[in-house]
Amino acid sequence: MASHATRTGRDQARASPMVQARAIEKVFSLRRERLLARPRNILAVDGVSFDIPAGATFGLIGETGSGKTTIARMILKLEAPTSGTLVVDGKEITRHTREEDRAYRRIAQAVLQDPYGALSPRMRIESIVGEPLRAHGASRAHIRDEVVRLLELVGLRPDSAQRYPYEFSGGQRQRIAIARAMSVHPRLLVLDEPVSALDVSIRAQILTLLRDLQAQQQLTYLFVGHDLSIVQFMSDAVGVMYLGRMVEVGPAASVLRSPLHPYTRRLVSIASGSEPLGKNRLGGELPSPLDPPSGCHFRTRCAFAAQRCAEEIPVLRDSGPGRRTACHFFEDIAADRMPPHPLAERAIMGTVPDRT
Repeated sequence: MASHATRTGRDQARASPMVQARAIEKVFSLRRERLLARPRNILAVDGVSFDIPAGATFGLIGETGSGKTTIARMILKLEAPTSGTLVVDGKEITRHTREEDRAYRRIAQAVLQDPYGALSPRMRIESIVGEPLRAHGASRAHIRDEVVRLLELVGLRPDSAQRYPYEFSGGQRQRIAIARAMSVHPRLLVLDEPVSALDVSIRAQILTLLRDLQAQQQLTYLFVGHDLSIVQFMSDAVGVMYLGRMVEVGPAASVLRSPLHPYTRRLVSIASGSEPLGKNRLGGELPSPLDPPSGCHFRTRCAFAAQRCAEEIPVLRDSGPGRRTACHFFEDIAADRMPPHPLAERAIMGTVPDRT
């Protein structure tokens, strides 16, 4: 059965994008350990572009350190892009004035991974949920009424408002965090691993709640996750990140059921287990972002790597309806015209020689 998010995405296919990212980059400069040491930079996001149609869900997947959360933080204006353009709801957010920044908090909100750390243990739920409303100058009476409405919206009793976070389970705390995010009627929610800290039995309830809220409120979601089954369940389209670059993007069902990039194929092949992708199960060492491989960043762990992969950066190319893949050989791999390197085991361990 298709998720509501998928149906919504189809209905909104011709709508103006809620989010437009064009060649965004983010460089982090590390502190010098010595006075005369060379400055060191990490290119955490390397020329990434994507759109999220209004009312749809875009999922970002990849190993820890791939740049997913950095993109989420840029959309939330917790980080500024080093270059590129980022347009949300028709406005380039990197050029906001202070007043526009304040108004932007009503457009974009976040639900984060840890429901335990997201809520102050010293505040009652009424104060936690109503805090964004107070920041925007709402009256006490309005806040009180809104908190009751929001708690009911996420499936909690109104009398929960007078209790403290420690009195609730993990799933209930995440419902409170969602209620807080919804308090200012946002149009965009950034969901960064929103169920990964919850028991498996609770995850489906929170995902169903998020899907229902999307239908009721016409919300747009950026969904960051490790669990491919959850990302596919929630998303209309997905982007696959590796070491700061987008290596594959397209409809969620198409990309995750018939992956074309060797990295996506590896992720899908190990996703049948219950262990999240954040742990290194691909084999080999994840290259350092301080000194990434030349050409294709994935080549040191790829069983199909050839000399061209070391010399030329692959660009995203059309690979199917609505799909793009950044691999020099994806057509040959998909058609079984390019078998794995004879030393495929060594390739996965990062010691593949150049293909001649």
